Amino acid sequence: MKTFVAVTMGVFLGAAAAAQTHVEVETVAPRPEDVATIDGMVKAYYEVVSGPAGQPRDWARDRTLYIKDLRFVQVDVDKSGRLAPRITDHQQYVDSADGLTKSGFFEKEIHRVTERFGPIAHVWSTYESRRTETGPIIMRGINSIELFWDGQRWWIANAIWTDETKENPIPKEYLP
Repeated sequence: MKTFVAVTMGVFLGAAAAAQTHVEVETVAPRPEDVATIDGMVKAYYEVVSGPAGQPRDWARDRTLYIKDLRFVQVDVDKSGRLAPRITDHQQYVDSADGLTKSGFFEKEIHRVTERFGPIAHVWSTYESRRTETGPIIMRGINSIELFWDGQRWWIANAIWTDETKENPIPKEYLP
């Protein structure tokens, strides 16, 4: 979901966190097409972080997808090889990721596995990221997204992701 000089999202967010600024996110009504279906939610999830250099991201739209107490969990490996999860709320994520407006970044879903039981759903969403819409792939990984239906609309309760590495390739069942 973001990168400047770094090749992986983890490096980008770590660097961005050091120089981040606070981004005001206005409150807006959700788009009905975003929250009516799981497909709409996942589509919006990727659209919000994607765009060319200089294009502000629609963080207000993004915020409409999540419950108030949402936690994003980015699981990376630190320099010593240990797992290093980075846990943020929506505002912390926006503050660290808003640098995407300075550099082009496009992330899209390339495969999905959805499991649903009644009003709850789990989505394994495999992604690939590029600096331009048709440029070379700079990273791939999997988003694990937990959603629920409240009788009126879908909500994302949690999102956790990790990037693919040489030591941790994406399993075949999560690829197209």
